[in-house]
Amino acid sequence: MTQRCSRAGKLLVWLAACAEQDERSRADIARVCAYGLPSADLEKICAALIQTGKNRVYKDEHIAPEAEAEDFLARLARGGGYAVTLADADYPRELRAIPDPPLALFCAGRRELLCARKFCIVGARVLPAWAQATGKAISAALSQRFAVVTGIAEGGDRAAIDGALPSGNLICVLPCGLDVDYPASHASLKREIAKKGLLVSEFPPGMRAQKFSFHARNRVLAGLSQGVLVLAAGQKSGTLITADRALAYGREVFALPHNAGAAQGVGCNELIKQGAFLCTGAEDILSAFGMQADGGHPAELTADEQKMLDVLRLSGEEHAALLAQRAGVPVWEAQATLASLELKGLAVRAGGNRYAPLQK
Repeated sequence: MTQRCSRAGKLLVWLAACAEQDERSRADIARVCAYGLPSADLEKICAALIQTGKNRVYKDEHIAPEAEAEDFLARLARGGGYAVTLADADYPRELRAIPDPPLALFCAGRRELLCARKFCIVGARVLPAWAQATGKAISAALSQRFAVVTGIAEGGDRAAIDGALPSGNLICVLPCGLDVDYPASHASLKREIAKKGLLVSEFPPGMRAQKFSFHARNRVLAGLSQGVLVLAAGQKSGTLITADRALAYGREVFALPHNAGAAQGVGCNELIKQGAFLCTGAEDILSAFGMQADGGHPAELTADEQKMLDVLRLSGEEHAALLAQRAGVPVWEAQATLASLELKGLAVRAGGNRYAPLQK
């Protein structure tokens, strides 16, 4: 079923999905539209683009912009999608306030999430095991208060998805069209997100991921959200672009602390030195927004588990043999106890028979 769309909305859809124009002119139009541009003025812009030859992807000169937008919306609906434009009341107010908001968002899934409080979680594509587990736990806790916003890559994005997807309070922003599976390995995951949460893209169907589209996606991630948590980031990382955008938009930025010298954590540690909130758990983020974390029920531990957990927290990430030595127990017993702590969400295997503690 084709969605109902106002005249201004149809013209914005045409400009966003059918008109061929450079990014600068698109951003100029978006800045004006964010404050309400009359349909008559939008018509003049569309007419000017047609007259200058910068008309559209589709080459039928006889189709008027409104009719072409209606045809586009019908095809979008057949694929399970819909458009939310700057002319719509539920266009996210946080995104409307940035200097260059998208003219339209092409979506699949729960539209009401656009109006929820939103918090972004991002990170490098390769995370330490402890950061992956911590990110998942934080995302799960935050999804009870926010719609968690992230991308759809491995690493930090996947940690955020795994934590928030069970609640359905998840928004994934794509660097490509809704119908493009990027990465291809996440095709089934993308379908599940569309059923439980929300997929968002400013790019029309058929648009493949390109270098510039990742930068554009990063600004939407930051623009949608009231704050951003960085789970891991190298010295030069696309994740840091999202954090920089968030700072430019006046959002709160949080970062997990990493061991000194750890390549995957250089960016996080630098953000903390520059004033980002040091974050080790969801309570750090919730308290910054004036919320209290749910108390929950602490895990019940045996005396051996408590002893091993104390050793693990004092040691940080360490090999099981050394943890056994410090706890004064045989290695086989330490392994069993560490496995039990892992099941209770208090420890994580970090590779090479090493373990790291988790906040709970």
